Amino acid sequence: MITKVIYRVIRTDPTTKVTLGRQVDLDDLIDANGVADLLGLAHRNTVSVYQHRHEDMPRPVLNLGNGRVKLWLRAEIKQWAEDQAGRARRRRSVDH
Repeated sequence: MITKVIYRVIRTDPTTKVTLGRQVDLDDLIDANGVADLLGLAHRNTVSVYQHRHEDMPRPVLNLGNGRVKLWLRAEIKQWAEDQAGRARRRRSVDH
């Protein structure tokens, strides 16, 4: 049974100019439905809206093109959602 997949990291190491690969546990990958669930969104299509609206939102680690599957790392989305919630709390406390 396959439990790991290797994907290519989009970032390139600036010192070596080499694109780095990394092993990822398949259980750590989520699709747009999973991202929508973690972010409390009603529809998975809203994930692409968030991608355009929030430049700091993690990008998919696997993107097979328009209309095809995209997969994100669950931990990256969870961390981003927590960071967003913290920013919103700080904004509210400054506004009051």
